[in-house]
Amino acid sequence: MHWLLLPIGSSDWGCGMGFLSVLSMAHKWIAERTSTGDIVIDATAGGGVDTYTLAELVGPKGTVYAFDIQQEALDRTAERLSALAGDNKLPALKLVLENHARMAEEVDPSVIGQVSAVMFNLGYLPGSSDLTVITEPASTLAALDSAITVLRPGGIVTCVLYPGHPGGAEEAAAVEAWAAQLPQSLAQAVIYRQPQRHAAPYLIALEKRPLSVNGYRAG
Repeated sequence: MHWLLLPIGSSDWGCGMGFLSVLSMAHKWIAERTSTGDIVIDATAGGGVDTYTLAELVGPKGTVYAFDIQQEALDRTAERLSALAGDNKLPALKLVLENHARMAEEVDPSVIGQVSAVMFNLGYLPGSSDLTVITEPASTLAALDSAITVLRPGGIVTCVLYPGHPGGAEEAAAVEAWAAQLPQSLAQAVIYRQPQRHAAPYLIALEKRPLSVNGYRAG
């Protein structure tokens, strides 16, 4: 199933009486599908905003993996989450300095098929000293394949895309094409986008299809 959720007639993207921002919508959908004690993954740690949200959702009994290829990003993430450690609310946190394309190889083997949510926030690290380091279509698609592998039935992948920065439009198109060709028996995909602003960030989310009682995927 491939739904297109298109907010019409709002000039206020996530403010006032407008629609939720793409990041807020991603957080909302993930919150609806995760519980205390779950295993979750931030595939693009960046400044740790998504990692922090995931950590709050799963709590001290949960596990959070955060991937990034820049040590600066992981350092920022660790600093942001230090407040949770002080309140004894920090889950088991695993900061992985590695390309997210290796997600399935880097997580503990027992995690495969047990992850409730994987978040992607593509592009570059805001405030970085090197803004030429960006996510790339080939590794992003490989990471999305890995995300489907590690996800549990009923789990969710969210991917925020940024067509407005150099290389972003090509990456967004590649991710959209990848999502569109997924078998409906494996996952259903939705797009959350503001059609009047072609360069604005938008969200693609995938929900892995649950298994039926006979072991086959529903639908």
